[in-house]
Amino acid sequence: MAKRDYYEILGVNKTAGEDEIKQAYRKMALKYHPDRNKGDKESEEKFKEATEAYEILRDPKKRASYDKFGHEGVSGFEGFGRGAYSDFSDIFGDFDFGDIFEGFFGSAFGTRSRGRGPRTRRGSDIQYDLSISLEEAASGKEVQIEIPRRETCDACGGTGSAGKSKPVVCPVCNGTGQIRQTQGFFSITQPCYKCRGEGKIITSPCKVCGGTGLKEKKRTITVKIPAGVESGSRLKITGEGEHTVEGGIKGDLYVVIHVKNHPHFERLGNDIVSVIDVSFSLVCLGGEIEVQTIHGNKAKMKIPAGTENGQVFRLKGNGIPYLGSYGKGDQLVKINIRVPKKLSPRQKELLKEFSKIDGEDLGGREFY
Repeated sequence: MAKRDYYEILGVNKTAGEDEIKQAYRKMALKYHPDRNKGDKESEEKFKEATEAYEILRDPKKRASYDKFGHEGVSGFEGFGRGAYSDFSDIFGDFDFGDIFEGFFGSAFGTRSRGRGPRTRRGSDIQYDLSISLEEAASGKEVQIEIPRRETCDACGGTGSAGKSKPVVCPVCNGTGQIRQTQGFFSITQPCYKCRGEGKIITSPCKVCGGTGLKEKKRTITVKIPAGVESGSRLKITGEGEHTVEGGIKGDLYVVIHVKNHPHFERLGNDIVSVIDVSFSLVCLGGEIEVQTIHGNKAKMKIPAGTENGQVFRLKGNGIPYLGSYGKGDQLVKINIRVPKKLSPRQKELLKEFSKIDGEDLGGREFY
């Protein structure tokens, strides 16, 4: 059976604009949606057919290909895919189809009111900014931090009510925590303005927490900082955020790492860069020196004869560990030839002799 023309399915002309196509599909979706036509296979097929047409015509590239080549031009895109569902919010807004058809069609189509209680609450997340040294970032560390957070009130046990008094059912929403408002043929469900979605009202508030069921406390938390963290790294500690009432889900604690600058080392990815001063005689003759590392130990490094100023040497495995993996970066050591500001008479004499042997003409200048 030949496939029907997409424009014909939606009842629009080939020159129809985006808004006209959207409105046409909206009308057909409301008419043939399965929630309205339970068990009606014909309506289900028409709904899928309309959705397939809209999925092609709403996309400029797919539509252009369809206009030029017909169904063959969009054979790889046809079918009732995820694209159409993803645009429901654009077409119908943030409505539940059950609410739409309940409000629009009412009991004529056998739609029943769905009771809804208050949603499970979740405590707020907490962010804590933690400054550490570059050495601590390289080696990792376990630290204790003190955070203020809201926890279950000990006086009322989180109920928010004083003594033995109990909350009463909200007279506006009858304990559901939600109220329904009708706008045209759409029905919108919102949190109850009277009880703020709780479904109940506290008549005798707890004097300690003021009826919130929560009280701010300071809590000491142990945080394990893994080796290799860098500035901006965020550590999540599940369940260490703020509490919520009546056994709701606790929030999370996020520790944001800030690594302080170091006077002698600079981090470059997982490598450590350092600058070391060496004498002129050392770079001329060559030798071996000890270099301080970020890990607190010293590593031996050879300086070849003829090393130039600014030359960089690499100490393997003396950098920052790879976060959550094996191995470390390297330490990059930059050579800075130290030039003495004052020379002894003997040093001057030797440099003069070296200059003559090297064939350098000092022009009769003296060292001062």
